[in-house]
Amino acid sequence: MYVLGLVSLFTDISSEMIVPVRILFLVTVLGTPITIAGLIEGIAESTASLVKVWAGRRADRMANRKPLIVAGYGISNAVKPLLALAGSWPPALGLIFVDRVGKGVRGSPRDALLADSTAPAYRGKAFGFHRSMDTLGAAIGPLITTAILALSSDNLRAVFAWTAMPALLGVGVVVFLLHDERHSLPAPPSSAAPALSRVGLAALGRPFWIFTGIATVFALGNSSDAFIFLRTAGLEDSLAAVPLVYFGFNLVYALLATPLGVLSDRWGRLPVLLTGYLAFAGVYLGWANATASWHAWALFAVYGIYAAATEGVSKALVSDLIAKGQRGTALGWFNGLIGLAALPANLVSGWLWSQFGPGAAFQVGAGLGCAAAGLLLMSLPWLPGRQAEKIG
Repeated sequence: MYVLGLVSLFTDISSEMIVPVRILFLVTVLGTPITIAGLIEGIAESTASLVKVWAGRRADRMANRKPLIVAGYGISNAVKPLLALAGSWPPALGLIFVDRVGKGVRGSPRDALLADSTAPAYRGKAFGFHRSMDTLGAAIGPLITTAILALSSDNLRAVFAWTAMPALLGVGVVVFLLHDERHSLPAPPSSAAPALSRVGLAALGRPFWIFTGIATVFALGNSSDAFIFLRTAGLEDSLAAVPLVYFGFNLVYALLATPLGVLSDRWGRLPVLLTGYLAFAGVYLGWANATASWHAWALFAVYGIYAAATEGVSKALVSDLIAKGQRGTALGWFNGLIGLAALPANLVSGWLWSQFGPGAAFQVGAGLGCAAAGLLLMSLPWLPGRQAEKIG
């Protein structure tokens, strides 16, 4: 748990240095139309999602998952600095694409390793701690970006170049400090592979697919944060203020992820998730009507509550619902379907923004957030808040 947290800390310092300014780079420096920028963000996340499904299934068939985790972190951290050299949006898309492939390769194996190495009663805490370390890095990254922009006269390419330093530290930690205990492998498939594949997916269980469906509906309204950064840039007078506001979000997220994970261990996952969904809907309604710079600061703070209440807790719930030996596959499908929803979510948001303004894009997102919260309430009889004691 602690080594994976440290890896995520350094990797997210690197990744989150560029997250709040990537769409600004695409739109203002490379001249990318907003609809194409949304397409780029959607393709990037959907690519990661398809790879997550493969990587999750592959992780359940490997005695040691470390090679997948090392490869994923290595690929992502190698290509991010190269964005500094992009002269137009097509090569930028290619680099973002490869970066997301790396994220997809590492995500599900890492989450499965974390779930399998943690006692059931502390699984929410473990995922919460991992999200806290991840988000601490995501808070430090924007501060570094602010300093680089201040020292380089708003040179966005310099930000991309400096991501190489924390990226190298992250790869070093995962290579030299991460250990994965060998686990038993499932029986080799027979010649009736298609039939077994269908049985395998069905074996993940009705509660898992119900929750995954609800989370996917929610994801259809959760467009890339890039749109929020673009909205913030329109409210702020200084480009450097955008990563600072994002720092505030990540600080709230980092401080609350572990406590809310512990709360989900004690009170159940679903009340915490429902709170997160409703917070998201409220924030998106706020973005639809924001008119002043202080609105951005307040909304990002509440957005941190949403993230802390949902991201780690969702994975803990999936891990509760699935027996050991299938968690890589389940987390792969869960992460994959949510990520695939990013493509239509970003395409629709970009189109709505260009045709009707930012308010319309955020209103649709808020509506889908409320719909997901309603579905979660309707599904309470089929979604036990915690099954960890039964499954182990």
